[in-house]
Amino acid sequence: MLELKNISYVVEEKNSKIEILKDVNLSIGDGFVAITGPNGGGKSTLAKIVAGIIKPTSGQIILDGEDITDLSITERAKKGISFAFQQPVKFKGITVKDLLTLAAGKETSINEACNILSEVGLCAKDYINREVNASLSGGELKRIEIAMILARSTKISIFDEPEAGIDLWSFNSLIKVFENMHEKVKGSIIIISHQERILNTADQIILLGKGYVDKVGTKEEIFPDLMKDAVNVACDKLVGGNK
Repeated sequence: MLELKNISYVVEEKNSKIEILKDVNLSIGDGFVAITGPNGGGKSTLAKIVAGIIKPTSGQIILDGEDITDLSITERAKKGISFAFQQPVKFKGITVKDLLTLAAGKETSINEACNILSEVGLCAKDYINREVNASLSGGELKRIEIAMILARSTKISIFDEPEAGIDLWSFNSLIKVFENMHEKVKGSIIIISHQERILNTADQIILLGKGYVDKVGTKEEIFPDLMKDAVNVACDKLVGGNK
């Protein structure tokens, strides 16, 4: 169980303070959780705070009853938290199998690596000894990064807008990967996303806007509010364009 208690995050800009997150309280259990909301609402900041990339200005982060607020990203990784960036990192000279071995924290056999790659829809013989470099597409890199998280088998896996920067074919393949993960999940999968197909897969949706938690619930409870907001935004743009 992951608990966020009174999490706030404030940055200083041009001699003024900007509140990115404002007294956020959440409880996240096992299952597939999507965090959504308007751009600039604090979603990515919240994900990075959970992973330990940035530290909250105030509040506590509790993992399975333990306060991990002051732990580094490395210490949190050891506790079982994984984070996938919007833009996966490329490593010159390192192969896909090397990455899976590093992620697993132990020597990974060819068979184990092949099984993990097949789970993300990649043909093992084409990728296992391939270098992770510019020759790989955005969709391939995203799936390799997901494979790394599968290899780690962590309590909490966080994905920050995994659909960003990939084409439609890769996006459809990515959705299938997450649907398969959802069926086999052990722990929590947290995805930051605007995509309806990803939100439809979630057990729980957290609606975050202007730094606040607006609503937490199932897709049946959250979608009406999302659709209403989308209509309001479209109307505002239409009215503005006709002025």
